[in-house]
Order: sequence, then structure tokens, then C-alpha cells
Amino acid sequence: MMTEIHATSTDLGALNAKATARRARMETISAVIRYGLLVAVGFVMLYPLIWLIGASFKTNSEIFAGAGFIPENPTLDGYIRGWQTSTPYTFGRFFWNSFLIILPKVIGTAISCTFAAYAFARFDFPLKKLLFSTVIAILLLPNVVTRIPQYILFRDLGWLDSFLPLWVPSALAGDAFFVFMLVQFLRSLPRDMEEAARVDGANSLQTLLYIVVPMLAPALISVCLFQFMWTMNDFLGPLIYISSVDKYPVSLALKLSIDTTEAFEWNRILAMSVLTITPALVVFFVAQRYFIEGISAGSRKG
Repeated sequence: MMTEIHATSTDLGALNAKATARRARMETISAVIRYGLLVAVGFVMLYPLIWLIGASFKTNSEIFAGAGFIPENPTLDGYIRGWQTSTPYTFGRFFWNSFLIILPKVIGTAISCTFAAYAFARFDFPLKKLLFSTVIAILLLPNVVTRIPQYILFRDLGWLDSFLPLWVPSALAGDAFFVFMLVQFLRSLPRDMEEAARVDGANSLQTLLYIVVPMLAPALISVCLFQFMWTMNDFLGPLIYISSVDKYPVSLALKLSIDTTEAFEWNRILAMSVLTITPALVVFFVAQRYFIEGISAGSRKG
């Protein structure tokens, strides 16, 4: 009897081991298939970017020889000649101009939108609901509708051919999307620490700077990252307000490489395009964790 029980236990153990091994094998196969599909789809999505980088090291004639992204005879000619441009200025000047636009705009957006969002989220004041409804309505308003009134306003102020039309709206919380985003984030934060600070004698500004802003850091990083990428890629804004070549950002400088009277030197254009998108990619991957946290946190309720 004991021998039969022992044999039965041994059989059950063997069956369990086989089932466990089969389950582990199926999980491994499933993971391989899943990650294989993800890699394949990711490669398809990233292929234009990969091709852009590879083509920037090709000669102008080799670019049209095939769809492959690996250059047969790598060359830096596109980067060297593209950096010089067809103007008296190198691309370094245009990158500096982009920096002069981006830095004040990012800082102004972070400060002004934080103050506006804090007011909407934490204070009661006359016409609050109407003003916040206006902010939401601005989100639904196409930018093209405001282009002409803004241009007339800045022209009358004498701000054309300067960076002021690009700076001032952001410094006055003119980006309704960021205000709304920060308001939603603030509504998800508990008020316990703010109330404790008030009890200890802190005023509203001190509470904002020392209590709210540190908790608001992920959302603020997301705001700055959004503004950085949007400003870096902005073409229409500088095109409307800036007319002097020495003030062009890189988005306008790229167009200088395209001369409709001659054959395009595409390797120069692609090389400078790679340099143009590199800062945005670097900043995004460095701040990716905070970016995702800032985007998702506004959907959570405290």
C-alpha cells in the first residue's frame, strides 16, 4: 500500500514538473513573440529617423540610389558644408538664436503658468468659473484664428523683427494647454502640507514656492519639455515675426539650404536636420521618466 502511494506521489510530482516546464516554455515563447512584434513595429516606426541619420552621411547621389540607411562610403561633407550655410553666418549662429528664443520662453511659461494654475486650483475669486471656461475655450480655438490680430498688435507695438512676439505671450500664461495641465495636476495633490504651512505662518507665495512647486516638479518638467520641443520645431511663428537672417532660428535656417533655382544638396539638408532634432531627442530621453509621470499624474485623483 505504501509503495503504491509513493509511486502515485512520484507520478504526480513528475506531472507537475512537466506542467511547470510546459508553462514556462509557453511563457517564453509568448514573450519572444511579443517582444519580436514590438521590435518589428518599433523598427518600422523609427525607420524614417534611422534613414535620416544614415542618409546624412551619404553623398548627394547615393541618397537616391536605394532605400537602405547604411552609407556605402560614409562622408562628413554634408555636415561640413551644411554648417557653413549659404549666408555669412554658420549654423552655430542659428542655434544660438534658437537658444535665445527657447530659454526665455520655457522659463516664462513655467513661471506664469504655475502662478495662473495655482490661482485657479486653490483660490476663489470673482468670475473664476468664467475665466477658467475661457481658458478651456482657448484650447478649442485654432491658432490660425489669432494670427492676424496678434500680428497687428505686435506691429503696432513695434515688436516686429524681434523675439518679443515669441517671448511675451508665454511670459503672460498665453499657453492655455499648460495652464489646464497644471490645474489638473494641482487638483490631484492633497492640501494637507499646504494647510500645515499656513498654520505655521507661511503666506500664499511661500506656500507655493516651498510646498507646491516641489510637488509640482514632474508636471513642470513636462511643461518645459513640451515647450522646448514645440519651440524648437516652430516654423510659422519665427517666419511671421522675424525678417532678418541674423535672427533666424534653426527652423528657418533649414529653409536657407533649399534653393529653388538650383539642384538641392540633400545631404546638407539632412545633416542639418539631424543636428536640429538632436537637442529635442536628448532632452526628451534625459527627462523621459519625469515626462511620463507628469503626463499621467494629472489623471489621478488625490
